[in-house]
Amino acid sequence: MKSDIHPEYVECQVSCACGNAFATHSTVPKISVDICNVCHPFYTGKQKFVDAAGRVEKFQRKYQGDYFSARGKS
Repeated sequence: MKSDIHPEYVECQVSCACGNAFATHSTVPKISVDICNVCHPFYTGKQKFVDAAGRVEKFQRKYQGDYFSARGKS
């Protein structure tokens, strides 16, 4: 391997929006995430809308909020 071309591999602190934090290794010292294994719907079994940048509201405005209410009436 060539010397002095690889980034430094350091211990990294990862923090989630839900408050969970854990340590791992990366080339950056700190990472912030919106969702982790503690709050992700797949792992928790609870369905919740993960709204990134207002996509749920944009969808509901496009379809005037009728999409979810009409779905259960079939």
